[in-house]
Amino acid sequence: MITLNVNGRDMQVDADPSTPILWALRDNLNLTGTKFGCGAALCGACTVHMNGAPVRSCVTPIAAAVGQKITTIEAMENDVVGKALQDAWVRHDVPQCGYCQSGQVMSAAVLLRTNKHPTDADIDGAMNGNICRCGTYQRIRAAIKDAAKTLA
Repeated sequence: MITLNVNGRDMQVDADPSTPILWALRDNLNLTGTKFGCGAALCGACTVHMNGAPVRSCVTPIAAAVGQKITTIEAMENDVVGKALQDAWVRHDVPQCGYCQSGQVMSAAVLLRTNKHPTDADIDGAMNGNICRCGTYQRIRAAIKDAAKTLA
């Protein structure tokens, strides 16, 4: 058994230490908000926070997460920045298919924690690597700016 701190709680995972965090979250802990996209850390759908930094959970083994704090999209509604982003996402009608959105919100949350007034270039840089097949990038940018104003 491996103990992981997920969303502020210690949870037991019965898995091989090389198992990617993504599968421990989804299969062992039933936290299915984090999505599998590419399996190669290229699309961002699997983004979670580890100690506040965005990580691609599809390629990060649970062994690397022992003793770390993992935050998933499920905890964002109870987080000031996460809630502001989720509300802005709704106001701007960001999702179409919605598949990539949890990873998008997770990356955007890290940006707004470190940059209260991001420019378009800041947003593009922070969101680089989060792919939206529906092409809602303009709405994502608008929602991030809206959330930043709400948090100001």
